[in-house]
Amino acid sequence: MIERTLFNADHEAFRDSFRKFVEKEIAPHHEAWEEQGFVDRAVWSKAGENGFLCMTLPEAFGGSAADKLYSVVQMEEIARTGFTGIGFGLHSEIVAPYILHYGTEAQKQKYLPKLASGEMVGAIAMSEPAAGSDLQGVKSTAIKQADGSYLLNGSKTFITNGWHADLVIVVAKTDPSAGAKGTSLLLVERGMPGFEKGKRLKKLGMKAQDTSELFFDNVKVPAENLLGGEGKGFICLMEQLPWERLQIAIGAVAAAQAAIDWTVDYTKDRKVFGQPVAAFQNTRYKLAELQTEVQVARVFVDKCCELVNVDQLDTATASMAKYWCSDLQCKVMDECVQLFGGYGYMWEYPITRAYADARVQRIYGGTNEIMKEVISRAMGLGGR
Repeated sequence: MIERTLFNADHEAFRDSFRKFVEKEIAPHHEAWEEQGFVDRAVWSKAGENGFLCMTLPEAFGGSAADKLYSVVQMEEIARTGFTGIGFGLHSEIVAPYILHYGTEAQKQKYLPKLASGEMVGAIAMSEPAAGSDLQGVKSTAIKQADGSYLLNGSKTFITNGWHADLVIVVAKTDPSAGAKGTSLLLVERGMPGFEKGKRLKKLGMKAQDTSELFFDNVKVPAENLLGGEGKGFICLMEQLPWERLQIAIGAVAAAQAAIDWTVDYTKDRKVFGQPVAAFQNTRYKLAELQTEVQVARVFVDKCCELVNVDQLDTATASMAKYWCSDLQCKVMDECVQLFGGYGYMWEYPITRAYADARVQRIYGGTNEIMKEVISRAMGLGGR
């Protein structure tokens, strides 16, 4: 195996620390959280107390001014253990950076320390019943009023952290006639009149991750809650998508490696026809193929992590990582379930839950078909 050079001793010390947190505060409860459809709010507070939220924020806002590789470590540990109910990544490395990069000083002072401490849980509301990967198709509107406020109307769906969320970055059209140029971002807080949360959605996988519908009925959003400037929302979204998509790839590779490790152990112990399953050539060759592909993917993703850590990761390369690694994750899970036999279909086995959890990776963050469209356009192969 190729030795990884991405992390230094401090990153690995952090890995040990976060792994102990996972073992103590998440592992004993995750099965119960899957049953109830959401993680307990207390785990957010405990993560904040231990400095595990919004680590890349400046210290002035409650972070540790850590480089992105600390967040990569955290993502890998959550993916490795299969504890997909934990929405720390979206909260810390999608929601908080939007406010850090595009927020006013007042917005940063108001929200970032609360996100870092776990006092507030953050979400971002892009997808709608009729608009997922096509962000230009967003129908929610935020029409400016005489007093400068915005009247927000519309609905969102498939929103991670939506049920727990105290702060939601909402994508809406402030000028419905202007297409992408009419898109803006609004900071909407829990308790604003007209802002309601729908039911928690029941999903194929990621059952402990609260995923909700959100509804906005004449929500009056103050002018000071506009994020990044009117009509600038689409640009902000495009600038942040490479890191978001790489996060999916990071989790995909870590989850795939975990599945291979579980399967190697299982096939060594499980006997059929008087010998371990691992003794059969088909098993050995299949696992060798999967390990090779995951090794190739990891080297590529590690290089992407180096680039994103110095703000040099482009959209097309991130799209390559997202599509390739999530496709590979699903392939690995399917093959490993097969090697587990009937037990691979039993929910108490981690491989079964990992198989169900993996499928959405090819959908969110932009479907893999959209990723190929992005890549092909970067190659000069433009569609209409």
